[in-house]
Amino acid sequence: MTVLSVNLNKVALLRNQRDLPYPSVTGFAEIAIAAGAGGITVHPRPDERHIRAQDVDDLADLLSRPNYADIEFNIEGYPEERFLTLCERVRPDQVTLVPDAPDQRTSDHGWDFAADGAMLREVIARLAATGSRVALFVDPDPAVIAGAAASGTDRVEIYTEPYATAHAAGAAGPLLTDMAALATAAQAAHIGVNAGHDLSLDNLADLVGTVPAILEVSIGHALTADALKMGFAAAVTAYRAALDGA
Repeated sequence: MTVLSVNLNKVALLRNQRDLPYPSVTGFAEIAIAAGAGGITVHPRPDERHIRAQDVDDLADLLSRPNYADIEFNIEGYPEERFLTLCERVRPDQVTLVPDAPDQRTSDHGWDFAADGAMLREVIARLAATGSRVALFVDPDPAVIAGAAASGTDRVEIYTEPYATAHAAGAAGPLLTDMAALATAAQAAHIGVNAGHDLSLDNLADLVGTVPAILEVSIGHALTADALKMGFAAAVTAYRAALDGA
């Protein structure tokens, strides 16, 4: 079964618009879990525009409770020293490394293994020593798996914005073929496959139905937008149902 990891960045972004303690990031994590989420994702950026370091600590404390033993904590970010130190201290279940510049608004491309492979090998070894699983953000191209395998990563996360754009235009077929081939190559290299970015109720079932090897999807923006219409718990339930029906 594909795990639904709910990204809480937008909850934190709303809170940060005012100097108030709500909406509560940990509170919405509990709502998401009760509604069917199997994981919680955050992406703490250096400027703390949404998730703050304190949120990471608070979520780690929450998810360490025995009743949440099966819920995975996934922290995304660029592997600069402050981020790596945070991950070493918190020791989440998974660290997803993304090639974002510090001031970048959102992730928009995968790793360049020719340029960054040596650095990634060092970082992955460092994180593996803490017990965290590592995933690398990659473009939806089967050719990236050779570089990913050389890095020593446990998983890759397919960057799915190109797929979402193509799906909205009724032209997702070639990308679905590429992602299925990527998953096959990853499995042959003993690398797990995650997916994320611009996934929604409109395109999620087609993706997972075509690429059933996907172990986890991380979804935040579209889910939060749907939650404004249907409520947060109902939105999580709807995304879980889309995965189950794929």
